[in-house]
Amino acid sequence: MEVIIKADYAEMSKEAAKIIANLLYEKPNAVLGLATGSTPIGLYKELVRMHKEEGLDFSKVVTFNLDEYIGLPATHDQSYNYFMNDNLFKYINVNPENVHVPNGMARDVEKFCEWYEDEIDKAGGIDLQVLGIGGDGHIAFNEPGSSLASRTRMKTLTEETIVDNARFFANKDDVPRYAITMGVGTILEAGHCLMLANGEKKAGTVKKAIEGPVTQMVTASALQLHPQVTVILDEPAASKLELKDYYKWVYNNKPKC
Repeated sequence: MEVIIKADYAEMSKEAAKIIANLLYEKPNAVLGLATGSTPIGLYKELVRMHKEEGLDFSKVVTFNLDEYIGLPATHDQSYNYFMNDNLFKYINVNPENVHVPNGMARDVEKFCEWYEDEIDKAGGIDLQVLGIGGDGHIAFNEPGSSLASRTRMKTLTEETIVDNARFFANKDDVPRYAITMGVGTILEAGHCLMLANGEKKAGTVKKAIEGPVTQMVTASALQLHPQVTVILDEPAASKLELKDYYKWVYNNKPKC
């Protein structure tokens, strides 16, 4: 696991965008796993800038999003489908036929989840998966207690997640109680996992995920089992890491290729 600590959110977002851009330069038809929430917005803004100003090409890229609320249509302004269009897709030259976001209105959720897994397989698997981390340590909507071998499925949200996400809705009662989410096992099959976190509020959770034991109670800790993980943090999010200075030394002394 490589831990990169940047001064602030802007620098963190630029570093993440650089990693994705380098992948697309090497593999124009890369399969990207994408995340929603406030954390990756800066990353998406930087990718849009790189597309418009530097010609970063998304025409052959295939995308799969981590999750979606059950019961929200794609047109709802708090659906993750809407979020992705509003923050990334409508500003880049991605082919709409190559975009995959879970269908929160699926009539048969179980069958849809099986189809979603099949589509990832047909695409050749996810090359790079973008991840945030929830306040309770979850990745995607894999709440505490989720199996570390889990696949795409319906998940009941915890009270903490509902409270955290209530800021995006008119009131707490409007937050859906269920979501479709990629499983931890699905995420761990990506070729490269890129986790982002910012702000002092996430510092304790980040420490548990990176330096704590691997446990289903902090599903982000499962990333310790993955052979290629990059974690990018701003200084406040990294503030509780015991090996913070070591991570900085490793990053600053990387061999020049």
